[in-house]
Amino acid sequence: MNQGETICAIATATGGALGIIRVSGIHAIDYTDHIFTSASGKKLADCKPYTLHFGRIMDAGEVIDEVLVSLCRAPHSYTGEDTTEITCHGSSFILQRVLQLLISTGCRMAQPGEYTQRAFLNGKMDLSQAEAVADLIASTSASTNRLAMNQMRGGFSKQLKDLRDKLLQFTSLIELELDFSE
Repeated sequence: MNQGETICAIATATGGALGIIRVSGIHAIDYTDHIFTSASGKKLADCKPYTLHFGRIMDAGEVIDEVLVSLCRAPHSYTGEDTTEITCHGSSFILQRVLQLLISTGCRMAQPGEYTQRAFLNGKMDLSQAEAVADLIASTSASTNRLAMNQMRGGFSKQLKDLRDKLLQFTSLIELELDFSE
């Protein structure tokens, strides 16, 4: 996996009324701009981050779907990279067509877990939190969900940090005692 590449993938289960395609990487905004025409006429590259934009996904003058595009800029996104999310109708035809358009502009399909891997590599979460994402996705009850959310929000990492701090303090005291015992 090359972190310099811009990736895309369907972020929602198929078969629903809506589908979301996430695009992340250095060219995420440019690639989305290439296929998206905003109702306001503004390019995404000229818009403020953390905003939502209504418009159309176009392919050679043909309207594929009317969509909402959310815009996040690095480093304040899940992956720590520029990110767009295209919310379109949940038709598998539409989702696949939008993916094909993004790939034709230069994106590549994301590997399973690659968004979380990028978040880890960009310092957005530690390894314990990254592992908790898989647990959260697989949670089937309130208790497993609560446990995974606590770990993903840094609960386990905080406990490890506190334990490490106590161990460092303890070893410092032992060293000090050894130095002065002679």
